Amino acid sequence: MRAVDTNILVRLITRDDPKQLAAAEAYITKGAWVSTVVLAETSWVLGAVYELGHDEIATVVEMLLSHEHLSLQDAEVVSAALEQYREAPTLGFTDTLVLEIARKAGHLPLGTFDKRLSKVHGAERL
Repeated sequence: MRAVDTNILVRLITRDDPKQLAAAEAYITKGAWVSTVVLAETSWVLGAVYELGHDEIATVVEMLLSHEHLSLQDAEVVSAALEQYREAPTLGFTDTLVLEIARKAGHLPLGTFDKRLSKVHGAERL
């Protein structure tokens, strides 16, 4: 299966460049894989550059999870991260994704200096 990078995913979501959007849509019609790194970068770009809020980013991740042409790496981990993200509106999606990746790998607690993240089960503030 083909894979996509952050730029492709951002074009598909923001639809802000018609030419690149058409190329991205054509590329993924045969199916495409999205790595957790690309998903993390995408959530950052959507918040920092496009100024999407917490609920909007949650909606985007949910849509990506159910997209007919996209397969997300470790979709169950992404789903768990999305659930944590929805329950903790002060966290970034990437924070919850990192925690859930560590949880799946069996490497908890996740050490952090982040006060908000440390309140989530599985994280430990140093």
